[in-house]
Amino acid sequence: MRNRLIQFLVTFLSCLIFVPVETEAQVNADQVIRVGQNALYFEDYLLSIQYFNQAIQAKPYLAKPYFLRSVAKINLEDFAGAEADASKALELNPFLSDAWEARGVARQNLGKDREAIDDYKHALELLPRNRQIMFNMAIAQQQTKNYDDADSTYKELLRYYPNFANGYLGRARLRLEQTDTTAASADIDKALEINRNSLNAYIMRADIAINSNGDYATALTDMNEAIKLQPRLAGLYINRAFLRYHQDDYFGAMADYDYAIELEPLNVTALFNRGLLLAEVSANDRALADFSKVLSLNPDDYRALYNRAVIYGKKGEYAAATADINRVIDAFPDFPGAFYLRGEFARQSGNLHSAKRDFDKAMALAKAAMPNTQTDPAANQNTEADDIPSDLVSKRFASLLTVDNNTQTEEEYNNSAIRGHIQDRNLSIELQPLMELSYYSSPSEVRPGTYYIKEVDDLNATRMLRFVIVVTSSLPTLDQDIYDRHFKSVEYYNSYLATHNPRAIDYLGRAMDFLTVRDYDAARRDLAKAIELTPDYPLSYLLNAQADYHRYELMTHGNASTQEGLSADPATKNKMRLKLLDDALEGYTKAIELSPRMAPAWYNKGIVLVERQDYKAAIEAFTKAIELKDDLGEAYFNRGYVHLKLGNRKAGIADLSKAGELGIVGAYNLIKRISN
Repeated sequence: MRNRLIQFLVTFLSCLIFVPVETEAQVNADQVIRVGQNALYFEDYLLSIQYFNQAIQAKPYLAKPYFLRSVAKINLEDFAGAEADASKALELNPFLSDAWEARGVARQNLGKDREAIDDYKHALELLPRNRQIMFNMAIAQQQTKNYDDADSTYKELLRYYPNFANGYLGRARLRLEQTDTTAASADIDKALEINRNSLNAYIMRADIAINSNGDYATALTDMNEAIKLQPRLAGLYINRAFLRYHQDDYFGAMADYDYAIELEPLNVTALFNRGLLLAEVSANDRALADFSKVLSLNPDDYRALYNRAVIYGKKGEYAAATADINRVIDAFPDFPGAFYLRGEFARQSGNLHSAKRDFDKAMALAKAAMPNTQTDPAANQNTEADDIPSDLVSKRFASLLTVDNNTQTEEEYNNSAIRGHIQDRNLSIELQPLMELSYYSSPSEVRPGTYYIKEVDDLNATRMLRFVIVVTSSLPTLDQDIYDRHFKSVEYYNSYLATHNPRAIDYLGRAMDFLTVRDYDAARRDLAKAIELTPDYPLSYLLNAQADYHRYELMTHGNASTQEGLSADPATKNKMRLKLLDDALEGYTKAIELSPRMAPAWYNKGIVLVERQDYKAAIEAFTKAIELKDDLGEAYFNRGYVHLKLGNRKAGIADLSKAGELGIVGAYNLIKRISN
C-alpha cells in the first residue's frame, strides 16, 4: 500500500539525554538539536521541526538537523519534504547511514521503490545486516515485481533473524502475490508461533480463508482474534460484519456496523454497508438516512446514489429517485441496471414512453455486454423497483464493502492539537485566517502568534494608544472582562473627542476598540475620519479592510442572528458581499501602495482574491508576501491550497510541506488527504 507509513525509529533516540534550552542570544545549535530530539522521542513531531529549523538556521552546514527533520516529516507523512531533507543531509555527510535509510523510507512511500532500493543498499554498506533496512528493501523489491530479489532478501533476513515475526509476514505477502497460498499460510503460522499477538497475521490468514475456499467460519475465528487485539479499530468490525453476513448472521453483522459507526461516526464504508443491510430488510427510512449521510460526506459516491435511488423508488418518491439515478447514468453511461431502474421509475410515474426508451436501452447495453443473455427487462414491467434482473446490476453498486487497512492506529496525546501523528486529525480544510491588527493574540507551541509591521512597532513606541497593538493570525476567545475594558475605553474616547480637537490617532484608537467588540460599522466610521485627517497612514486602510472582510464573513458564513443583509433577496445579498470584498481589496491595495514591504497586507490581499476566485492574482499576492517574509507559513499554506484548487498538485504539496515545516498544523493533514 503506497501510503502505508513504514515504522521508522532511529535507534539512538531511545537513549536521549534531556536538557533544557539555554537562554542565550546566540543559538546553541547542539543544544537545540538535543531538545528537538527530545520532542521527537515524545512524538511531538511538529514541535521538533521548529527546533531543527533553529539549528539549521544557526549552522546550515550540519547534516544532523536535516536528517532529524526528515524523520519528523516521515512520521507526519510529508514524504516529499522528508526526501528533500534526507538528501540535504547526505549532501553534507554521505556517511550518515541513518539518512540513507530515512530517504529510502520516504522514497518508498512516494512510490519511488527503485530509488529506495538503491538507498537501502547504501545504508546496508554502512550498517550490514540491519534488520529494519533489509525488511524495507524486501518490501520495495516486491513492489517493483523483483520477486527473486525480494525472496533472496527475505531468506537472508530470516537467516540472521529467525524470530522476526514481521519478516515471515512480509514473505507471506510475497507468496500470496505469487499465488502460493500454501507457503504463505506456513509463513503466517510461523509468525503466530513467534508472536501470538500479531494483528496482521490474523487478518492475512482470514483473507486467505475467504479467497481460497470461501471458508467464512475459519476467517471469522481469526477476525475475532484480531478484534481482541485491537478492539477499537472500526475497520475490523466492518470486515467481521461482512463475514457474519455471509454466514446469515444478520443481527451480528448489524451490531458490528453499529459499533463501527459508534467508533467512527463518519466512516462511509460502515454507513454504506449498514444502509445496504437495512434496505435488505426493508428498513427504508433508516437505510435512506445512511445513504444520505454517505452522500453528505462524499457527494460523488455513486454506489450510495444508486442505492438511495432504489430506496426512493420503494417509497414512491420518483422525482428524487430519478434525480439520483440520472447522476449515476451520467457517470456510468454503459450501466444497464441504471437505465432499467430509471425506466421503472418512469413506468411507476405513468410515463410509459420514457419507460420503454430506458428499458430498450438497458436491454441493448445488457446484450452488448453479454451477447447470449436471455434477459428482457422490458418484458418485466410489473417488477418492483428493487427486483432488477441480477445480470443488469454491477457488483460495485450492490455489494457490501470491506476495508483493506485495518492496522492503522491513532495514539492519544495530552495536546492533541499538535502532538503525534497530527496528519490523522480530522481537521477542516480551509484558508489560514487574516493577519489582523489586534490587542490580543493566542500563540501556540509551534507558532509565535505575532508578526512584525514597522508602522505597528512605531505606533506602539509612541504610547499614544491605550493598549499595545499586535499583528496576529491567532485571535483568542475573549471573556466578558476584556469586552468591558474596551467598552470603557470607547467611553473614554467619546469624552476625549468631545472636549479636544480631533486627531487621527484618537479615531484609530477608538476604531481598534470597536473592532475588538466586533462593532464593525462603528469602526469603519472612525477609520473614515482618521483617513480624512491623515490620508497617507497605511494602518488606517489596513484596519478598514479588516472590518470590511469581517462584515463579508458575517454575511457569508454567519447564522441567522449574525448575518448582515439577512432580509435581502439572494441577488442583492450577493452584490453586497461582492461590494464588501471589493472594499476590502481596495483597502489592502492602498495599504500596500503606502507601505509596499508590508508582508501581512500582501497576504491578506491574497485571501480576499481567493474569495473573489481570482486565483492567479491570489498566488501572486501570496508569493509577494513570501518574498518579503520567507518564513510566513500561512502564506505557503494558502498558496498551496490555491495551487491544489487549480490542479497544480506538485506545487501545492511543496508549499504545504513548507507550511508544515513552519508550524502550520493543518498542512500535514491536507497532504495526507490528497496523497491517499
